[in-house]
Amino acid sequence: MKKFLAQISQLVGTPKVRELYVDTASLLFIVLFIYASVSKLLDYQKFMIQLRQSPLLSAWSVLFSWFVPAIEIILAIMLVFSRTRIMALYGSFTLMVTFTAYIITILNFSDYIPCSCGGILENMSWKEHLLFNLGFTALVVIGILLESEKKRFELY
Repeated sequence: MKKFLAQISQLVGTPKVRELYVDTASLLFIVLFIYASVSKLLDYQKFMIQLRQSPLLSAWSVLFSWFVPAIEIILAIMLVFSRTRIMALYGSFTLMVTFTAYIITILNFSDYIPCSCGGILENMSWKEHLLFNLGFTALVVIGILLESEKKRFELY
């Protein structure tokens, strides 16, 4: 792991560039989560219908209809502050892995594939959405590694 972290650090460069990467990644997640949560809440009925159509989530559609946007908003707020950023990055990673696992499960094991997300992401196919999620997951993994490295050096 140390070798991988060292390689990432070399690729990203100076501490300022690493900080810029984490700030940019955080900003991208803030925009993504605020956009996604607001889209869900503004078109709440459509979001509920999509959850009810899901072969995996229909039983918990009411819970998820409030839980997912709330988590997205909370993570976006936490990403703003340096004190909570590392927790928010881990939360973002968990959310992206969960969304990605859901897409993989739907694509590979479901007889019925429901509509995808609303907003701009609605124009993506499920496979494009999977690639999008994988890209954001990679973005947050690198952000976690760089932010963790920064926090470790701040302790000394």
